[in-house]
This record gives sequence, C-alpha cells and structure tokens, in this order.
Amino acid sequence: MKDKITNNEKIKKISKASLKKIRKNQKRNVAREKTRIVKYGIRSFSRNIWLSTAATVVMAFTLIILFVTIVASVILTNTAEMMKDKIDITIYLKPGTSVETLKELTETILKDPNIKSVVTSTSEDEYAKFLEDNAGSEEIVNVLDEEMTALMIKKMQSTMRIKVYNIDNLDSVKNLVATEDIFVKNIDKDKSPTYDVNQAEIATITSWARIARTGGIVLGAVFLVVSILIIFSTIRMAIFSRREEIYMMKLVGADKSFIRGPFLVEAEICGMIAGIVAATVSYFGFEFLAPKLSSYGINMSSTIELMHSNKLILVYLVFILAGVIIGRISARLAISKYLNKA
Repeated sequence: MKDKITNNEKIKKISKASLKKIRKNQKRNVAREKTRIVKYGIRSFSRNIWLSTAATVVMAFTLIILFVTIVASVILTNTAEMMKDKIDITIYLKPGTSVETLKELTETILKDPNIKSVVTSTSEDEYAKFLEDNAGSEEIVNVLDEEMTALMIKKMQSTMRIKVYNIDNLDSVKNLVATEDIFVKNIDKDKSPTYDVNQAEIATITSWARIARTGGIVLGAVFLVVSILIIFSTIRMAIFSRREEIYMMKLVGADKSFIRGPFLVEAEICGMIAGIVAATVSYFGFEFLAPKLSSYGINMSSTIELMHSNKLILVYLVFILAGVIIGRISARLAISKYLNKA
C-alpha cells in the first residue's frame, strides 16, 4: 500500500515537472515565433522598399493634414474667444452727466445677469484720456487753451464701458438701455452705443474656424483613403510575390497568425515611420509659422504651450499610434481579402 502511494507521488512529481517543462518550451516557442514574425516583417518592408516608402509618405501627409486641421480649428476658435473677451460696449451719455447719475446707471445695468463689468467716465475723465492719447502731438496741445479746454469738456460725452459674458446675445442689454427711464433721460442721442463693433471680425474668424475644421476633415479623409489603398496594394503585392511560400507554409501546418504576422508588422513599420516624420515636420512647421501668426493677433498661446512642454512626447506618441492604427487596418483589409482571414 505504501509502495503504491509512493509511486503515485512520484508520478505526480514527474507530471508536474513535465508540465513546467512544457510551459517553458511553449513560452520559448511563442517568443521565438514572435521574433521570427518581426524579422520577416522587417525583411518584407525592405524587400518592397519603394512601395513601402510611397505608403509611408502618403500616410505622413494624412497625419500632417489631420494635425493642421485640429490645430487650425483650436487656434481660430481661441482667437475668436480672445477677441470676445477684449470687446467692451461703450454707451455714450450726455456731456456733464454727474458722478451720482453714473452710479445709478451702473446699479441699473448690473441688474442684467449678462453684465460682467462696468467702468464709467465723466466728461472730465474723457478729456483727460484725450490728452493722454494725444500727448505726443504738440499741435493739439498748443491749441488747447483754457477756453478751448472748457468748450471740449462741455461737448464731451460721459461714457459707460461694459463687458458682457455672452457677446452673441445682447438683446437684454439693448432692451434695458432703450427702456429704463434713467438711460432714456441721460443717453446721448447723437452717438449710438457700440453694440456691433468687431462683430464682423469675430464672425469672420468663427467662420474660418468652421471652414478649417470641415475642409481639414474632408482632406484628411481623402488622404486617409489614399494611404489605406496604397498600403493595401503594398500588402497585396507582397502576398502575391510570396504566394508559393505562403502555400508551402500552409502545407506544413503553419498557423494563420504566423502567416499574417509579417504583413501586419510591415504595415505597422510604415505607420511608425510616418508618425515620426509627420510629427517632426508638424513641429518644425509650427515653430516657423507661430511667430508670424502671433504678430497678426492670432491666439497661439495654448498650442505654443503644448508644443514647448513635456507633452510634446505625447504628441509624438499620438502621431505614431495613429500611423500604426492606419497601417494595421489597411493590412488587415488586404489580408482578409487575399488570405481569407477576417
């Protein structure tokens, strides 16, 4: 009885050792198989170097266009928002409006929840501002004697400059200014409030952002299809040139994943190189254009901050990942069609 138990224990130990050995061998075989797949994929990439280069270039163009689309949309949207934040609406009041009246007007206008801030100026304040703006003009300063000064102050409108949260919706502000008694009594009839100043420029920039986004998506989609077709053709030709080799591999029982692996690796190499090239070209192109665009008042701050920070590595990784995904999708389409593998 003891001998049987001892033998069973020996058998269990032997079986456990065998299983461990089998698992180790399996892991080695899997690692060896993956190494061979990568090796064959690199060899296939170099064997079809011209087609691989063409596929890589088209894919790089696709990624650059997608990058330009996103950046242009963000920059133009930020510029429009920046302009909106800088806009203030000036309401012209009768010359000589008192400080007390200006305070009442301020309290009244602040009832509107769209009002962000209010700054008022008396006629004297506006005259002082006029002198400050024209301090470099000796002709104007020399003409302004006491009599002329008094006349100008008498003619200068007091002002109320307001900023709003939503520049696109001024109906409530307009209604308040047009109907409240205190505004009706004190508003200057000869000079209308500047409700519509810069609205045309903002509308133009917003439309540019929309056009850039739409046009970029269309161009990106076109180049994406072209790059997929080129990679598709590259993989198809590689399969055709190796059809006898693939047939022999099937006869000796090669796994389908082993057969399709090198083609996926080849496409992924194209994608990786395209991602690196596209990211580098985009970075240096941005560095060249950013100062010039900023000089025209275009808001580049958020994009410049991104490109000059540690997040630039993430930008490169996104480019590479996008390239690999495009290449893998293209290769799978080709392999599915010509190797009957979905």
